[in-house]
Amino acid sequence: MMELVLATNNPKKVTEIRARWGNDAVRLFTLQEAGITGELPETHETLRENALEKAQYVYERTGKWSLGDDSGLEIEALDGRPGVYSARYAGEHGNAEANMQKVLSEMEGVSNRRASFKTVLALETGDVSYFFEGEIQGMIIPEKRGTGGFGYDPIFVPDGYTQTFAEMDPEEKNAISHRSLAVDKLLEFLKNS
Repeated sequence: MMELVLATNNPKKVTEIRARWGNDAVRLFTLQEAGITGELPETHETLRENALEKAQYVYERTGKWSLGDDSGLEIEALDGRPGVYSARYAGEHGNAEANMQKVLSEMEGVSNRRASFKTVLALETGDVSYFFEGEIQGMIIPEKRGTGGFGYDPIFVPDGYTQTFAEMDPEEKNAISHRSLAVDKLLEFLKNS
């Protein structure tokens, strides 16, 4: 059985990936299960570079195939911000409330509410690095709605829906999210490898 370490400290990302997984040939490990503690490096200017940096960092410490994830919210009217800085947009890493408030403040009075969520997964095998991307379009609403999900989910409504990601059942969100789209591409790759 293949072993794969998820290079993320975000338990909600782990839950989303595992819910989508459905691959009995690969055993997924969290960082804690792999014996890695502390923050992962995230020093680059693109989602792709950050995802690869995390995957390589974990691979070097475990010798197991590693899956790095970096995601970002890109808002048209903010020239693509917060983008790669989504998790630390308001200055403190992982403060979702402050990040949302900063976005809502910057979007006050702005008519163009178009945005997209993007995920890049980097699979580090030790020999080759592979990338899988997912993206979903939508809009930023003027105030938070819902208590589910995480990050910017309470202010993002995907195209074709009336609910925010935070108002959706986890299964419904996981069926359409940017992360799920990337995971599906990874699973297809693994199935055909």
